[in-house]
Amino acid sequence: MEAHLALSEHPSGLEVGSGNHVAYDLEGDVAHFGAVRLDGPALLWELTATETNRGCRVNTGDFSLARAISLDGAHEWLIRCDRVDFPRGAVADWHFHPGPGIRRLLFGELTVTTGGVTNTHRVGDPWFESGPEPVYAASSTSRESAFVRVMVLPAEWAGRRTIRYIDPAATNRTARQRARVLIEESIVD
Repeated sequence: MEAHLALSEHPSGLEVGSGNHVAYDLEGDVAHFGAVRLDGPALLWELTATETNRGCRVNTGDFSLARAISLDGAHEWLIRCDRVDFPRGAVADWHFHPGPGIRRLLFGELTVTTGGVTNTHRVGDPWFESGPEPVYAASSTSRESAFVRVMVLPAEWAGRRTIRYIDPAATNRTARQRARVLIEESIVD
């Protein structure tokens, strides 16, 4: 299935009906799936099917970031929203995930290398990670950093940590970053 994953910012709050979307309350550090009303600053990730044979597509003008993604029809899929916190100077060694996602930096600074390109993300910056493409991330040495993300994952990853290190030895090292799952829901038709 071809789909689009998009992130939009809502500084004055939002109200959405049911569907495959995740709303994140920036002040409350709480995520919601489907129908919700938030009165304060919020982020909204939307997952929409693309009907390419009908010429439908997402209008990316209203989004902070939107990406086309391909979801293998042989799998059931879920949406996970989690938050990852890094202490000063922490790194996430070269790794990958089983599905794509859009991240948004909450505070601090994070330098991310993927696909031979290095970008330094600051507060409010969104970025996309494909999942299978290896990523290296280093947090600011002067302050803590954190991002919130929504990933689309094969259902067999429900309740499981998704980070997979390229170097097997990195798996045995103590991870300095902390991931906390906020919600995990099956994608609805």
